[in-house]
Amino acid sequence: MTGVPLNVDWQQILLHLFNFTILFGALYILLYKPVKDFMAGREAHYADMDAKAEQALADAQSSKESYESKLQSFDAEIKAEKAKMSEELETEKEKKLSAAKTEAETIIQDAKAQAEKEKSKIVKSAQKEISDIINEAMDKLALGESDADVFDKFLDAAEEKSK
Repeated sequence: MTGVPLNVDWQQILLHLFNFTILFGALYILLYKPVKDFMAGREAHYADMDAKAEQALADAQSSKESYESKLQSFDAEIKAEKAKMSEELETEKEKKLSAAKTEAETIIQDAKAQAEKEKSKIVKSAQKEISDIINEAMDKLALGESDADVFDKFLDAAEEKSK
């Protein structure tokens, strides 16, 4: 062991270097590569989840927009239907009101005609009764009864007929 400064054994260093290389290779094969593959798989998995989440978000957004547009169209349709129904209701109301006015006018006309008939009937009846009373009074006058008695009988007869 001469010629080796500081007592350095190159054979031992080479053996340690060789052991280190074997250990490094074994660890690389056993640990580094599986961990790297696991991390790459995990990264791909999360990237895939992120892409699916973005796709779901985009689908939800498009569904939301679709529902909002449908809702707006339904609102417009409801407003149009409401306006149509309101118009039909107004038309129907006008028809019913017109029919009621016509019927009321007819009833009033019929009532007036009936009242006129009753009036004329009552007037004729009253005229007949008056003429009967006058004829009776004339007959009694012609038979010689006094004016006071005839007048009293006339009033009594008129009173009885009015009852």
